[in-house]
Amino acid sequence: MDNLTHTAIGLFLARAGLKRLSPRATGILLLAANAPDCDVVSWFGGSLTYLRYHRHITHSLVALPVMALVTVALIRFAGRKPVHWPGAFAAACIGVGSHLLLDWTNIYGIRMLLPFSGSWLRLDTTNIIDLWIWAICLLGIVGPFLSRLVGSEITSGAAGARNHGRASAIVALLFILLWDSARGVMHARAVATLSSRLYEGGLPMRVMASPDAANPFLWRGVVETQGSFFVEDVNLAWPDPSEARPAVFRKPDPEPAIEVARQSEAIRAFLEFAQYPLWRVTPWTEMENSRLVELFDMRFGSPAAPGFMASAVVNGNGQIVRSSFGFGTPRPR
Repeated sequence: MDNLTHTAIGLFLARAGLKRLSPRATGILLLAANAPDCDVVSWFGGSLTYLRYHRHITHSLVALPVMALVTVALIRFAGRKPVHWPGAFAAACIGVGSHLLLDWTNIYGIRMLLPFSGSWLRLDTTNIIDLWIWAICLLGIVGPFLSRLVGSEITSGAAGARNHGRASAIVALLFILLWDSARGVMHARAVATLSSRLYEGGLPMRVMASPDAANPFLWRGVVETQGSFFVEDVNLAWPDPSEARPAVFRKPDPEPAIEVARQSEAIRAFLEFAQYPLWRVTPWTEMENSRLVELFDMRFGSPAAPGFMASAVVNGNGQIVRSSFGFGTPRPR
């Protein structure tokens, strides 16, 4: 999830009662809820380095207590004020855990089992930025101020503000939990709808559905068959198969250029990340007898509208002369 959401969850956890575990627990929770994203420093190594190390070891269960301990130590020694170490550590663990759980729900995925397994785990129930969760977080943050204004004649002082803040935080956390649970049910329905259809006369090999940013009933489906990928929207309010008009993207026939391109650094790294990889091979007109090999992850676009993709140029001698990775349409280099 995005860091605004992680920060709001850390604040709600503090207001809900965890701030009582230690002095400065609110600051600890705010930092801990964002701590795993310290791997953002990998961006300075370029997009390929970022792809390799974003949501890497800092997002694993093994690293959770380490990230929590570092968070408490930073707050303790940078702030130069005491903390209750057992309570502070417990709060920090909950904060880091909330980050892992939220990241687990979205389509990007998380390598939670590192270093024992590099498998990407994902629930596909939320976007990296979920507008509905944003709305819930906004209401949870402004709720105490509105409540204090409305109830100013019967509630006064800091105690009243704290009580309103706690109630709003608990409601926001429960609402987000219910929202994610409802998303899980809708995701299962979307996958079942896609799986029940025939695609050019055959059943799908694999199916995924990712949520729309605004419409909770609308899901983007990606269906893989033996020779193609089908991309179509499923509206759970009107899941009529007769209205489906999927876009079709054919898998290329095996050819030497693909096997050569697999050896490029960019494509090797991207294959470790991509969950629904689609190859495309076209002539590279800038160099005689050369081929442009492109690899797309169908979770994040398609050849018609690329998202995450890697590419390599293979010359007539079977050598890689250029390669690249990008989060949009990259230029081979």
